[in-house]
Amino acid sequence: MSESRHVPVMLQRCLDLLAPALERPGAVVVDCTLGLGGHSEALLTRFPEARLVALDRDKEALRLSGERLAPFGDRATLVHAVYDELPAVLERLGIARVQGVLFDLGVSSMQLDEADRGFAYAQDAPLDMRMDQTTGISAAEVLNTYPAGDLVRVLFQYGEEKQAKRIVSAIVREREKEPFTNSARLVELIRDALPQAAKRTGGNPAKRTFQALRIEVNGELAVLERAIPAAVKALAVGGRIAVLSYHSLEDRLVKQVFAAGAANTAPPGLPVVPEQYQPRLKLLTRGAELPTEEEVAENRRAAPARLRGAQRIREEAE
Repeated sequence: MSESRHVPVMLQRCLDLLAPALERPGAVVVDCTLGLGGHSEALLTRFPEARLVALDRDKEALRLSGERLAPFGDRATLVHAVYDELPAVLERLGIARVQGVLFDLGVSSMQLDEADRGFAYAQDAPLDMRMDQTTGISAAEVLNTYPAGDLVRVLFQYGEEKQAKRIVSAIVREREKEPFTNSARLVELIRDALPQAAKRTGGNPAKRTFQALRIEVNGELAVLERAIPAAVKALAVGGRIAVLSYHSLEDRLVKQVFAAGAANTAPPGLPVVPEQYQPRLKLLTRGAELPTEEEVAENRRAAPARLRGAQRIREEAE
């Protein structure tokens, strides 16, 4: 496993966003999506006084990044957990509040590059797609057992696939002949099911279906819905959060949580806004920031990235 091919997305911008909160001694930063440890290594290097807590649900990622972060000794604490388990992890470690939180959502480079994980539609592999291979159902089980209506919902909702009904009809027809096990057969089926016009736009025609299956298998949006508010709540006043997302569903969710935190919730017409109605967050990005053209040229996986940041400016209202 070569670390050199793993280029952390929008790394400099993430560090700059978090810097004002992490430059003081004793700061704690949480990397909620450790992956191969690129962001974590950079955080520990740039902020020598900071302590890192890093989570990942993928044991192989924890092993590899553990080797990478070993030089930092006990400044780095790596935990096998899904990011919505953040409150329980912090409680176990005796950490009341943190100064920084980073999320880099989506699939890690390692998962895409390891053929046998089944995330990539460009190579034939078992249809697994579980980020934690010790638990849950695989993509093959979803394809082979979900009722047609549920499959259509998954592809349409999570993949924003306009041809969901066509693709699912073909899946249901084919799985009766033989259950799905490998990605190449699914990619071929999608190519055959789509009308010519749909094949001409937006890259590989299987991309949306694979995204939808991955989100379903890993419960990604449900986990994110719990994780972002929990992370905001874990921030000390002055603490900062940066979130990198890779498709509109994730980005919309992050945007909603940040916007709600940055809103004044007072009933209209009050001459003075009481403390409990004041915004808890200040937005640090205008909308979602995009990677530069140079970065996309260097690292094609950065292309769909959207970065949002926020700062905690007051405590929760009791």
